[in-house]
Amino acid sequence: MQAAIAHNLPIKAVGAGHSFTGIAVAPGVLLELDDMQGVASVDLARSRVTFLAGTRLHRIPRLLAPYGLAMQNLGDIDRQSIAGAISTGTHGTGVEFGGLATQVVAVTLITGEGEFLTISDTENAEMLPAVALGLGALGLIVEVTVQCVPAFVMHAIDEPMPLDEVIQTLDERATASDHFEFYWFPHTEVALTKRQTRLPESAPRHPLPRFGRWVDESLLSNGVYRMVCATGKVIPAVTPPLNRLAVQLTGDREYTDRSHRVFTQSRTVRFREMEYALPIENVAAAFRAIQEKVSERRWRIEFPVEVRFAAADDRWLSTAHGRTSGYIAVHRYWRADPTEYFEAVEQICLEHGGRPHWGKLHTLHAAQLRERYPRFDDFVSLRDSLDPQRRFTNRYLERVLGE
Repeated sequence: MQAAIAHNLPIKAVGAGHSFTGIAVAPGVLLELDDMQGVASVDLARSRVTFLAGTRLHRIPRLLAPYGLAMQNLGDIDRQSIAGAISTGTHGTGVEFGGLATQVVAVTLITGEGEFLTISDTENAEMLPAVALGLGALGLIVEVTVQCVPAFVMHAIDEPMPLDEVIQTLDERATASDHFEFYWFPHTEVALTKRQTRLPESAPRHPLPRFGRWVDESLLSNGVYRMVCATGKVIPAVTPPLNRLAVQLTGDREYTDRSHRVFTQSRTVRFREMEYALPIENVAAAFRAIQEKVSERRWRIEFPVEVRFAAADDRWLSTAHGRTSGYIAVHRYWRADPTEYFEAVEQICLEHGGRPHWGKLHTLHAAQLRERYPRFDDFVSLRDSLDPQRRFTNRYLERVLGE
């Protein structure tokens, strides 16, 4: 950091490189956090654990196990670093549960002047709603303190259901389970629903058989699906029947396991993704509009549309700031051109009050984003204070925050 300052070079930290945007692209010095992993301290009385910034999410359950703790909620992918996940707004699903940044109670970072700064609920507390989800624009995160919960297990039911029925009762379904989400493969009339109920750690576990899990997640969801996507790229006409086959082969199982094994899954098929957060009451209408657009344009879309939910929160740049939200995520196989599809979906989401996920593809600029975030100017002002020389900027941040 001091060397970068001495040579007047911009510096960016990178975690796992999971983001689809250029949020961590370094125009000057790139700082990898791979060696900054593990637990720095534990406050067992308050169930708070401080992690080094580069700690990968998939390693956290084992680090917390000796203390009988778990993270309150997780996304479905756990390859990210803790600092990268909170900084880009990573979230899971559940209308009573916020994104990962809402679990953050303290952050230690290095400012643009090269000084260490601690932000917590007792020290510089007014900055915490900004720094906990700071896009990497406010400083280099060194440590993250997470408010954990007692370890728990989850009962999960994955079940295919008629799509129309799910959409018509979407609000009820979102609130009826601790965690609810669904996937829709275009060219089908089926929603692959996932319902999860939180249970005490002492509850009996009935995990998926190891071979059955391998068949579902490695063989079908990744191995066979990779071939399906590659085939659809060469012969688009096969995509609809292959999607219908995918729906028949997956999405029907029931099990109970440790929370992190239910929240997350293995994904090895490469793709590009765009995701928008909408007021929860607008999700069904936006989804219907996307469904109609796919049919109208006769696109052959090989990846499912994913719908999830999150509680309202107070993080200034959170996609769920001030409103209970539903998320619509669209994907394309990495060898397919996503432009036309993503542009159409983005326009629909914007018309329904959408805010783009910071780590996923979108086209918005600062002027448009300012209209969608009540605390946008407050965040920019804090950035001016902590990084007046713009040592942590890059082209992406100039676009979304202004220069």
